Amino acid sequence: MTDQIRRSSRSVASCIAEAYRKRQYEAYFTNKVSDSDMENTETQTWLDFALYCKYIECEKHELLMTESIQIGKLLNHMIGHPEKYRRKIAEVNKDT
Repeated sequence: MTDQIRRSSRSVASCIAEAYRKRQYEAYFTNKVSDSDMENTETQTWLDFALYCKYIECEKHELLMTESIQIGKLLNHMIGHPEKYRRKIAEVNKDT
């Protein structure tokens, strides 16, 4: 279970990194951030299992869930407002 939590929580960050690099493509950006949100939800599910199986204390679960919920809110903002994360034209021209 620990490996699953590590894998899904790390995937949150890697999907955001992929999304950010291709942020000039709104559909791709939104898709990858959505993948990140999915991984965050998976992390929450594993944390629930860990609590129910008594692998972690209630206080630790609450702390980790609070952080994960906050991450989810940020991801949902990114999904709802991809234009705020789009690369600027000058920034694109500088890279080419």
